[in-house]
Amino acid sequence: MSRGRGDGDLKKRLVTWIVVIAIICGCLYIYSRNSGTSALEYGSKSLRKLGSSYLGGEDDGDGASNKPGEDLQDDVMLKSIPVCDDRHSELIPCLDRNLIYQTRLKLDLSLMEHYERHCPVPERRFNCLIPPPPGYKVPIKWPKSRDVVWKANIPHTHLASEKSDQNWMVVKGDKIEFPGGGTHFHYGADKYIAAIANMLNFSNDILNNEGRLRTVLDVGCGVASFGGYMLSSDMIAMSLAPNDVHQNQIQFALERGIPAYLGVLGTKRLPYPSRSFELAHCSRCRIDWLQRNGILLLELDRLLRPGGYFAYSSPEAYAQDEEDLRIWKEMSALVERMCWKIAVKRNQTVIWVKPLTNDCYMEREPGTQPPLCKSDDDPDAVWDVPMKACITPYTDQQHKAKGSGLAPWPARLTTPPPRLADFGYSAEMFEKDTEVWQHRVENYWNLLSPKIQPDTLRNLMDMKANLGSFAAALKSKDVWVMNVVPEDGPNTLKIIYDRGLIGSAHNWCESFSTYPRTYDLLHAWTVISDIEKKDCGAEDLLIEMDRILRPTGFIIIRDKPSVVEFVKKHLSALHWEAVATGDVEQDTEQGEDEVVFIIQKKMWLTGTSFSVTE
Repeated sequence: MSRGRGDGDLKKRLVTWIVVIAIICGCLYIYSRNSGTSALEYGSKSLRKLGSSYLGGEDDGDGASNKPGEDLQDDVMLKSIPVCDDRHSELIPCLDRNLIYQTRLKLDLSLMEHYERHCPVPERRFNCLIPPPPGYKVPIKWPKSRDVVWKANIPHTHLASEKSDQNWMVVKGDKIEFPGGGTHFHYGADKYIAAIANMLNFSNDILNNEGRLRTVLDVGCGVASFGGYMLSSDMIAMSLAPNDVHQNQIQFALERGIPAYLGVLGTKRLPYPSRSFELAHCSRCRIDWLQRNGILLLELDRLLRPGGYFAYSSPEAYAQDEEDLRIWKEMSALVERMCWKIAVKRNQTVIWVKPLTNDCYMEREPGTQPPLCKSDDDPDAVWDVPMKACITPYTDQQHKAKGSGLAPWPARLTTPPPRLADFGYSAEMFEKDTEVWQHRVENYWNLLSPKIQPDTLRNLMDMKANLGSFAAALKSKDVWVMNVVPEDGPNTLKIIYDRGLIGSAHNWCESFSTYPRTYDLLHAWTVISDIEKKDCGAEDLLIEMDRILRPTGFIIIRDKPSVVEFVKKHLSALHWEAVATGDVEQDTEQGEDEVVFIIQKKMWLTGTSFSVTE
């Protein structure tokens, strides 16, 4: 009997301990689920306080703050920055639909406002490092990457099944392959591009027309095979698509090494200046071009150069059912009033051409819609500017020139463009800037040479591009550059496009419209020191740079010594490491000393392993 009671007591104690352990485990689990938010909140506050003491921002304390130009305390070192939850491995802060739902923004879905930028207020920012997905691998190198990427890096295969009959992409084992197809060109983008060139009677069916066509806007680009295959013709496309139901299409494009940008024809102007593209393209892009008095077509008109083309492949161009015929009739009438003419129409594709001068606009009947834009409208003002349902006429100089006046590619890259005069810049200033940056880029590559091979880098970003001479100096490299021009500085982005390069306006107080881990190298020339003049913090910018940068990618900082010291104090917390430092000659316009500091982002773990093999 006593033994039976002992066994019973033992069982009771065992059950009690099991219950206690279960409760403890449950509490730990609940805490771990909530601690992400707590850690982010704590990280946000502590990071802001530290950053403010460095950068002269708002501080919770009463003490005075230091700015980048002031002496910093040598013993202050940022220990850590929280890591975001794995669910945020593809976070795009200003294109986050969860934010829209949580803040209950009242947006007009019919106008695509929910696909436009809506940035979180500082209190709702994720001040944490974005983790890569489980099994992330170093991306496959260009040019092989055009046709194949690692599935683990973008673990989304729904497009492969949804577009299986259109050859967008095919899943094969641990890779995703891109046969080069599209909704309209199942048999390959290369054949489709040659067909468009043939329609326009360009020599040898090469679309660049002996260098006269260089910059292209591909609207509703899918996985950007059109832009990817265009590169071999010495053309460069800004492949544009929203973060919609095909939400990872731009992520695939950038993983492939193809220029691309997250954006939508909605209510705001696209972040590109007027007269930037020789060709706009839409292949089954499902855009209602007739809405709001043709405002979306008028946005394309703003972006096209004199004599630019719009290639449109869609059922409306060839179908014979009642609805398609109605759309085609109304669209044809609209573009005729816009003074576009049909260059050629064949099978399922029509190509319109924009006029070279203002003559047609001046000959329209009074009251013809759409109207000409008012004389005080700046067609190059693009950041957070609403679209306007009006035609942008040419300036007197452009009207007299009967065209853009640009040299063919590749001479265009180094030939002073006519729009230099808009800034009061001379040809000599342009040529000097090109020469200076050629020397600087050669120095950068000398510093990088121990760390890189010819195929290490592909997607590059110049965060403050000025005239685009950093990108121009890289012409001999197998890379492309997203040239970013700050929205509050000189609007030199049109010079960049006139050189045959591409880029975007941006405000670096906000996140860039791209997925995490999409660029191999960031070039930051005085970008961080510029932040001290704004109502935002450099620590937020560093976290955003980390979000954009691929693991093992590089950052070239060219800035004041105090800024470099500030960045050095964040290296450990950001999992970055110093690669090289170099003093530079006094060749800046301000005459201030600058330091070159090169950083590499480490491969860091969250709980799953990375593969560094290709």
